[in-house]
Amino acid sequence: MSPRPIFITGIGTGVGKTIVSAILVQKLQADYWKPIQSGDLDNSDTAHVRSLVSNKTITFHPETYQLTQPFSPHKSAALDGIYIDPEKIILPETNNQLIIEGAGGLMVPLNENFLMIDLIKKLDAEVILVSKNYLGSINHTLMSAGILKGNDIKLSRLIFSGAQDRDSETIISKHLQIETLHIPYFDVLNSDIVSSFAEKMTL
Repeated sequence: MSPRPIFITGIGTGVGKTIVSAILVQKLQADYWKPIQSGDLDNSDTAHVRSLVSNKTITFHPETYQLTQPFSPHKSAALDGIYIDPEKIILPETNNQLIIEGAGGLMVPLNENFLMIDLIKKLDAEVILVSKNYLGSINHTLMSAGILKGNDIKLSRLIFSGAQDRDSETIISKHLQIETLHIPYFDVLNSDIVSSFAEKMTL
């Protein structure tokens, strides 16, 4: 029986989900899957993670939806003349640990009635939440964690990405009573750096 999938979501867009996904894929020797790629198809998150992982035996599952425009999935799909049908987003078959990377945050709409958090529930995944320190991030992090709790979704780990702010991280950790991890900002990022950091990281 394969382990329960891990869904990587963030407190917003651009907080470091893809870098966190690459490090976890390398650390756990896990499969990777990005169900919905919204925009930037020539430099997709799947391609980016693949370039950062040194183990070439890892399986990268194809996206269910590849949308051409860099907007919320529901808007990108509409512009492409596509309707995102959640029933078509099916877990890939694997006996390995699976890392799933979401698009944006928990409340991002996939269509008029279905949000990213609904997809997490559908896939029966536990969550790693990625936070980044900026003005307002305490509120966004605690709200995201509260939404997960209110939907009975397991938050297994909180990862801070980028520049460290001990005051923010301490107060968030105190309120959530959960293990946290910090992944720093890397001036240069490549597969050697990801491999080295993953090797030293404790989960």
